[in-house]
Formats: sequence, structure tokens, C-alpha cells
Amino acid sequence: MCTDNMLSGTATKIGDVLTFRGGKTAEVKNSDAEGRLVLADGLVLATEEERRPDAIVDIATLTGNAMAALGLSTAATLANNDQVAEQLAAAADLTDERIWPLPLDHRYRDQLKSNVADLSNIGGPYGGAILAALFLNEFVGDVPWGHLDIAATMETDRDDLWRSTGSTGFGARLLSEFAAAFTAPVATDAPQSSVIK
Repeated sequence: MCTDNMLSGTATKIGDVLTFRGGKTAEVKNSDAEGRLVLADGLVLATEEERRPDAIVDIATLTGNAMAALGLSTAATLANNDQVAEQLAAAADLTDERIWPLPLDHRYRDQLKSNVADLSNIGGPYGGAILAALFLNEFVGDVPWGHLDIAATMETDRDDLWRSTGSTGFGARLLSEFAAAFTAPVATDAPQSSVIK
């Protein structure tokens, strides 16, 4: 799933209520937070029984908050499963694509409440990367999932080792390594340290 900001008479507007695959609804409170709206349908599609995966990893230039928190050289990662988070971290280490974990803190979930839909596409002014991930988490069910927010690392304004000026392709190497070395998460009743309830 991918999108870009394009103006037209059918563009998403503030106040729209979108219905996603599977029936969940979201109120659009910020039309610039469109990436998560597009990802939502893809995540639901991926979790359906006939194609249910061992895990899902999404990657998106989702929030300026990730950039504000981690600078321009490190992508944020959030996950609902420690084993997926650990495998992403290992792939990042091997490929020199730096990531840093942020907590999937469900205590912030109330900020996504809506009076007219199941949830809204943004929350309050703080913790935007966490709120975006909490929004996406609503669409993965119980499938082990990891999210990479690459807003800060998608491009660079200077040559830096193997990264040349311009678009970096950040995540391509990391995801290739993750897929090549992937081991399906083992079901466990233990609390996930990457998730705060």
C-alpha cells in the first residue's frame, strides 16, 4: 500500500469518516496523516485467514515526531511482539540501517478516541510516532507485527559512506535481511516488553 498527497475533488477532508476493510471506521482529524489510513487497509488484508502470515512488518515515512525524537540518522521502530522487534534490531545491526525502539504504549490509546468513529487518525500534540503506531496496531489483530517509521532516514542532504545524497532507500537492506533470517515468533503468554498496557 502506498500513497502521496494529491489534490482533487475526491481528496480526503478533515471530518471525513472512512470505513476500512473489515468494517472499522476512522475519523480524519488531519488530512496530512494519510499514510496510516492507506496502510490500515493493507494490514487488514494481510491478516485475513486465507493469507494469515507468521508476522507483518510495515515501513512508512509516517511522522515528523520520529524525526524530532531520534534525529536524521535513526528510524523509529515499534512492535507488538518482542521476537519481531529483536529480529528487526538484528537485521538493522547487520545492514547499518539504524533503528531505535519506541514503546507501543497503550496508555495513549484514549487520544485516538472519536465521537463519530471507532478511532481518529491522530491524537494529541505529543507522542505522535507512538500514536501513529497505535493507530496501525488496531488493524493487525493478534498477528505479530513490527513498524518502521522512516520519516527521518528516507533521504540525506550529504554523502555518508554507502548512502549518497538524496533518497536513501532506507529499509530495503534491513527488510531483505529480516526476511532472509526470519524465524516465526513462538506463541507465549509472557508480557511483551515492547508493549505497555
